[in-house]
Amino acid sequence: MSVRVLTVVSTALASNPLGDPHVRALPVIVPDDLREGERVPCVWFLAGYAGLGARMLSHDPWEEGLQERLIRLRREGRIGKMLVALPDAFTRWGGSQYISSGAHGDYGKYLAEELPASVEACFDVSGHGVVGKSSGGYGALVLGMRHPSRFRAVACHSGDMGFRLAYTPDIPALMNAVAKHGSLEAFARAFDAAAKKKDGRWFAPISVLAMCAAYSPDPTQPLGVALPFSLERGEIDERVFIRWLEHDPVVLVDRSDVQASLRKLALLFVDCGSRDEHHLQWGARAFARKLRTYGIAHTHEEFDDGHRSTSYRLDESLPKLFAALNS
Repeated sequence: MSVRVLTVVSTALASNPLGDPHVRALPVIVPDDLREGERVPCVWFLAGYAGLGARMLSHDPWEEGLQERLIRLRREGRIGKMLVALPDAFTRWGGSQYISSGAHGDYGKYLAEELPASVEACFDVSGHGVVGKSSGGYGALVLGMRHPSRFRAVACHSGDMGFRLAYTPDIPALMNAVAKHGSLEAFARAFDAAAKKKDGRWFAPISVLAMCAAYSPDPTQPLGVALPFSLERGEIDERVFIRWLEHDPVVLVDRSDVQASLRKLALLFVDCGSRDEHHLQWGARAFARKLRTYGIAHTHEEFDDGHRSTSYRLDESLPKLFAALNS
């Protein structure tokens, strides 16, 4: 397996509110024996929050890399020839949740239209599937819900859902940061200047700000976001948080148009560890229960592990994605 790096000049991300790059690299893992004109599926891998798809290419002596995994799975006869694309949807705040927002840019169009078109201009693609972990799992679900004709097969590993249980424990981190720095803008300036951005004192609050940009944009507020809390009252602002819940897959699946989209998928695979540190297993259980209620075909699996270092679960999803895209 070799890597070909495409350069994507995005009109969707041009002049985005955060000033993030609109020219981005798109690594694509390509089978070495792919013949010219041969039609193969393309699977998109969406990284978790504060991650890039390209980091799946890094070598870790203790963990099998994505290229090595693909080589092994093919050697075992569990997958055949396919492309794996590793998009960059990073923002100043660490991630876009792979959705469009007036507070961070039109990542929906970038992912659903511009990136697939760039791959199709270079390769003969028979169909697209998408897999992601954590925020990437959320993004995979939402792309499937909104673009089932584009992304025909979806795999969600430990994806963000069940927002009230998953997100509210971290909201006080941003409350503390805003109170400490005096304003949201002052906190953002301090974060920009910080040398160690993944330190706990920065990472938790900035992740909440990223969710604000995704779920509660508001051009009338500082940094273009509505905050889901009131410092004055010291509590969650339910008027704003209900906007977050409108993006929760457990809520979205109640919509008839979303149900119709999910029924079009050739594969809907959802899993989560039973000891997930963000309590996402409860959201996955609720989501799967609703899928059963609505009669939507899916596979839901729970495994004995937490949220981190679970890339071995790709052994379950990649063969399923390959089979679905070749059915």
